[in-house]
Amino acid sequence: DLQRMLRETMEERLSKLDTTLKLSDRPAIVLVVGVNGVGKTTTIGKFAKFLRTYDRSVVVGAADTFRAAAVEQLATWAERAGAEIVRPQQQGQDPASVAFQTVEKAKRDGTEIVIIDTAGRLQTKGGLMDELSKIKRVVEKQAPIAEVLLVLDATTGQNGLAQAEAFLEHAGVTGLVLTKLDGSAKGGFVLAVQERTGIPIKLVGQGEGINDLTGFTPHVFAQQLVG
Repeated sequence: DLQRMLRETMEERLSKLDTTLKLSDRPAIVLVVGVNGVGKTTTIGKFAKFLRTYDRSVVVGAADTFRAAAVEQLATWAERAGAEIVRPQQQGQDPASVAFQTVEKAKRDGTEIVIIDTAGRLQTKGGLMDELSKIKRVVEKQAPIAEVLLVLDATTGQNGLAQAEAFLEHAGVTGLVLTKLDGSAKGGFVLAVQERTGIPIKLVGQGEGINDLTGFTPHVFAQQLVG
């Protein structure tokens, strides 16, 4: 039966990589990276909510410090998710220092998971990657980084992947988050992304609501796709 074969092939190809989130460290630190406009801030809010559903305590660090709107948006999402937030003390504050303060707070309060939002400006690739390396250096002096998640908008297809190349090359990405995965061409995109990058998909977002981000399970995904 063709559908079953399709489903099994897809599942097999998607199961080659380990899709589980590595969040056993305390605090478990997650860096979220990606190009502006892919829904990074929204994704962080949903991820915080996802973790709160499992009774994990969460603090979010607003290290995208040059966009006041991003900080406000993140604060709104964090509040909805039941997570705490560490904001920059002034606009344009060194992102690494915000990340540092967030981890410091988590260690002080015994918070289990730290999620750090980072800038997605692509005009200055070099500068942006330096900024990310600095955040990583500063944070790693306090505690190991558990995951570096790259957010991709599924509707941008291969183009989105090309835009994210710099992150893939320089940010030490450990997992992918696919947002807006409610279109029909999603199956091919998911396979292409995983096979081109060699990086496992760890979370998928399939709608606009706060509960629409879930862990990625190849079996379930193949089932939904092929029916």
